[in-house]
Amino acid sequence: MGEVTAILSKSLFGDRLGINDAIDLLQSDAVEEIGAAADVVRRRWHPDGVVSFIVDRNINYTNVCVARCTFCNFYRKFGDAEAYILDNEAIFKKIDETVALGGTGILMQGGMHPQLRIEYYENLLRLIRSRFAIQLHCFSPPEIVVLAKLSRLTFKEALQRLKAAGLSSVPGGGAEILAERMRKEISPGKCTAAEWLQVMRDAHSIGLKTTATMMVGGGETVEERVEHLRKLRDLQNETGGFVAFIPWNVQLAGTEMAASIKETFPAREYLKLLAVARLFLDNFKNLQVSWLTQGLEVGRVGLRYGANDIGSVMIEENVISTAGAHYQATKDKLIEVIRSAGFIPAQRDATYSVFRNIA
Repeated sequence: MGEVTAILSKSLFGDRLGINDAIDLLQSDAVEEIGAAADVVRRRWHPDGVVSFIVDRNINYTNVCVARCTFCNFYRKFGDAEAYILDNEAIFKKIDETVALGGTGILMQGGMHPQLRIEYYENLLRLIRSRFAIQLHCFSPPEIVVLAKLSRLTFKEALQRLKAAGLSSVPGGGAEILAERMRKEISPGKCTAAEWLQVMRDAHSIGLKTTATMMVGGGETVEERVEHLRKLRDLQNETGGFVAFIPWNVQLAGTEMAASIKETFPAREYLKLLAVARLFLDNFKNLQVSWLTQGLEVGRVGLRYGANDIGSVMIEENVISTAGAHYQATKDKLIEVIRSAGFIPAQRDATYSVFRNIA
């Protein structure tokens, strides 16, 4: 416990934690002490006591994917009977419904389709922009990698064209664990860690803000979790373009991965990871707790373990729900959770730059 106390004191005095510090904290059983330190750091970033959330919709425009992730039940191979690409009218209808519910943005992600080139995405963005005044938080780095390579463009060139067509910001999906051993094992057809980071670097260089995610519970080591956090912190040092970090635990019901991973990721372990992320990622202002994979009660507790954001109402979610995530929440429920934890709720946009205080 003495070693943990020294590490936490180091953080509270404003000194940057090292890799071994983070490993020691993640291996410690002092979860409450780590959480208390993370709460102090959270208050320094957010002294106003505001906890944010967003009303948006996750539109999965296609389920065709070449990644072959072992934790995914959603994807289909090209040519499968259940493979789809949503037509424009179906997408417009979903956006209409989102706007009617007070949504401010669209989180649009899909599989890595082996035939969709840059023109498809440009056309879709322009059509949406011509009809709706809504933020377009779209296309994770693995999607960008595939569409850029198919179109014989650099990642930066592809992002520049997408931005010109109406892209507002880039979601941090597809990061999983930014360690090559894990990526080759669980996502054999997905981009490398270096490619994921380069897409984010290029997005930041042209003024596109992005989020960063982390998937835990898929067989990674503690050292690999810290490697992931270190790579994010290093890139944030370089660019300052990440607006938030979002850790979530893998859902395994019916997946290929379930055969090798028998235990669910416990709430206590998740809360410890959340708190360590707040302490280690000292250049990230916003930290989101994943109620979608841990439940609303853990979401509430996580607001005292370093998180200042409780994520999305999730009007629609089709990927992790197919693997066992069935928690649901309305806007009113998220507001209730935030208030019950002693905070002031505020509705935000995807880049954490616009807030609507809740009466």
